Amino acid sequence: MALSPAEPSPKQAAKPLLAVLNGERCDPPPMWMMRQAGRYLPEYRQLREQKGGFLDLVYDSDAAAEITLQPLRRFPQLDAAILFSDILIVPFAIGQNLTFVAGEGPRLTPPLVNAALDALTAYPARLDPIYETVRKVRAHLSPGKTLIGFAGSPWTVATYMVAGQGSREQGEARRLAYNDPGAFSAIIEKIEAVTFQYLCAQIEAGAEAVQLFDSWSGSLAPAEFEKWVIAPTARLVQRLRKECPNVPIIGFPKGAGGKLAAYARETKVSAVGLDETVDPAWANKQLPAGLPVQGNLDPLALLAGGEQLKDAVTRILDALAGRPHIFNLGHGILQETPIAHVEELIAAVKGDK
Repeated sequence: MALSPAEPSPKQAAKPLLAVLNGERCDPPPMWMMRQAGRYLPEYRQLREQKGGFLDLVYDSDAAAEITLQPLRRFPQLDAAILFSDILIVPFAIGQNLTFVAGEGPRLTPPLVNAALDALTAYPARLDPIYETVRKVRAHLSPGKTLIGFAGSPWTVATYMVAGQGSREQGEARRLAYNDPGAFSAIIEKIEAVTFQYLCAQIEAGAEAVQLFDSWSGSLAPAEFEKWVIAPTARLVQRLRKECPNVPIIGFPKGAGGKLAAYARETKVSAVGLDETVDPAWANKQLPAGLPVQGNLDPLALLAGGEQLKDAVTRILDALAGRPHIFNLGHGILQETPIAHVEELIAAVKGDK
């Protein structure tokens, strides 16, 4: 599926978040929040109560589009909408069964720790409702706002596919990668292939930037990080750049720490997301000059609010004042976060009194 190259439109050129992703410095910085569409919003909780479980919402394109747009209606100074979906839609399309267990999280069956990848039957149509959500959001997005699509990075998605669920140290996936690197490589390559098509189709439907979430990258030793985080991400970025040359790619390798600079250089992502454990002053010195960065407020500082929140925001803004910067959290917003604290955050970043 080849997408014809297109020059950014005047409307795109006026979008601060896209400008930063293309290497410009904007003051105040554009901002959005990971998991900004979700359970801390009363309007989300009300819609979920009406519609059913999480997966029901993801597969109801009208509901998913509404949820994607809810944060921008409540907080009009946010600069981007992030698609409401889940990284495990990709293994669902590859052929694993996906359920969400209340209070426990997602389950994928059969787990590949004891099942064969080639025994799965692919269902690519399981991705189609997501593209419809993207189209609906883009049609209703206000001028000046950017629509971000996303997928999980191959390593993180593989950890769920192997274990069948989230795990604290990703032990099952790490053991398989050591004990049978050929089998694990096949899983990674399958995820890469489906993720490439998935992101291209999101872009074709209207996504203007994409983010690769590598939520579990911090569990790997340096050589394994190079093999299972950097190399697959670099291949994906290279293919996406060839197919969709004007679409920025944000890489978010949570927990990468001292490996961030190598990740940035070798993957060639358009921007790097920093988690809350990264000192932004250190990142500013270590990352390639001029590379846009995103982040990295601790979600617990947002939960706390008040002077602690203001001080944390100031430290981040000061540390990254010399480079293109998108303000964000270091991970997803917490369910218990008061709406008033989000309003405080936006005022602190945007300079409102």
